[in-house]
Amino acid sequence: MNLWMILKVALRAIARNKTRSLLTALGIIVGIAAVIAVVAIGQGASTMMMSQINSMGNNLIMVFPGSRNQGGVHSGSGGSQTLSAEDGEAVARDLQHLVRAVTPIVRSGGQAIYQENNWSTQIQGVSLDFLEVRNWEMESGTFFTAADQRAGSRVCVIGHTVADNLFPYDDPTGKSLRIRNMPFKVLGVLTSKGSNSMGSDQDDTIIAPYTTVRRVLQNSVFNNVNMLLISLYSLDDIPAAKTEIASLLRQRHKLNARTDDDFNLLDMTEITNTIGSITKLMSILLTAVASISLLVGGIGIMNIMLVSVTERTREIGLRMAIGATPSDILLQFITEAMALSTVGGLIGVAIGVAGAQTVGKLQQWPILITESSVIVAFLFSAAIGVFFGFYPALRASRLNPIDCLRYE
Repeated sequence: MNLWMILKVALRAIARNKTRSLLTALGIIVGIAAVIAVVAIGQGASTMMMSQINSMGNNLIMVFPGSRNQGGVHSGSGGSQTLSAEDGEAVARDLQHLVRAVTPIVRSGGQAIYQENNWSTQIQGVSLDFLEVRNWEMESGTFFTAADQRAGSRVCVIGHTVADNLFPYDDPTGKSLRIRNMPFKVLGVLTSKGSNSMGSDQDDTIIAPYTTVRRVLQNSVFNNVNMLLISLYSLDDIPAAKTEIASLLRQRHKLNARTDDDFNLLDMTEITNTIGSITKLMSILLTAVASISLLVGGIGIMNIMLVSVTERTREIGLRMAIGATPSDILLQFITEAMALSTVGGLIGVAIGVAGAQTVGKLQQWPILITESSVIVAFLFSAAIGVFFGFYPALRASRLNPIDCLRYE
C-alpha cells in the first residue's frame, strides 16, 4: 500500500463514524482552543502593562526620601526630608553624560472649581523638564515658562480627565480655575495617557510649577520635595546611573561611610521585571490547566483507537492476507489518530482565536495572537495523535492474520 492509499483508507474509516470521531476529537478541540485563548489574553495583558509602564516616562529612575534615624529610632521610608529640588539640579548638571532630564515632584491635592463645576484631583508641582521626563506632550496651549517657575506663578496645565469634568463645553486654555479659593490660569491641556500599570488615571491631574505648589498650596518655606524623576538616555545606563546618583546624593547630604542612605532609588526595570514575572507565571499556570484538556483528549483518542482495532480485527486480518505488511497497518492507524488530532487542532485554533477576539471586544481587553503560538498549538495537537495513537497502531500491526480472520 502506498502512502496515498493508506491516507485514503484512514480518512474513510474516520468518515464512517462521524459522530464518534467528533466526540473523540472534542478533547483536542477544547484543549487547543483554551491554550490559544489563554496565551492570547496573557500576552495581550503583558503588552498592555508594558505600554502603560513605558507611558510613565523614558528610562526612569525614581528617587524617594528614605528613612531617618534619630536616637536609634528609624522613622521608616519617607521620614527623611533631605531630598530637594537642588539635588535634582545637581544630578542633571553633574551626570549629564547619563541623565537626559530631571524633574522634582511636589504632591498636593484639592478641589478644583470652574463656575458651577468642581472636581477633586491631585496637583503635581514639577519643573520645566517634566514633559521630557514623562514623555508627555501638550494637546493644546503651552507649558509654563522658566519665569513662571522662578516667580511661583499661579499657572497650570491640566489632564484630559480634569478638562472633561471642569470644562465639558469650553476650551480650558486661558480660563481660570480655583484651587483652595486661589485662582490658577490654565495654560493648556496635556495629551491623554490613560491609566498606568497601577490602575491610576494619569489624566486626572493638574500640573503646576513646583515652586507654586510648595509656596502657595503647601504654604511651606522648606525646599524638600516628594520625589525626583530622572530620565536617562539609555535603559542600559540604569545600573551605572544608580551608582553615580547614590554617590552624588550621599555627598550632597554629607553622609559618612557608616550612615545609611537617606533616600531610596527605584528604576522601571524592577517594576517591569516584577510585572513580567507575575504575568508569565499566571500564563504558565493557566496554560498548564488548559493542557490537561489536551491530555484527556489524547487519552480519548487512544481509547477510541483501541476500540477501533478490536472492531476491525477481521478487516486487519483480511488486509494482511492480501499483502498488507505490519508497517502498513501501523502507519494506517497512526494516520487515523493523527487525522483526528490534526482536524481537532485546526478546529480548536479557529475556536480559540475567535474566543479570544470575542473576549477582547466584550471586555475591552487587549488580545495578542502570534503566529508562533498558533503553529506550536497545531504541531502539539499532531504530536498528541502520534503519541497516543502509536500503541493502538502497534497492537494492530502485531495481530496474527489467521487469528484475525477467525475473530467473530
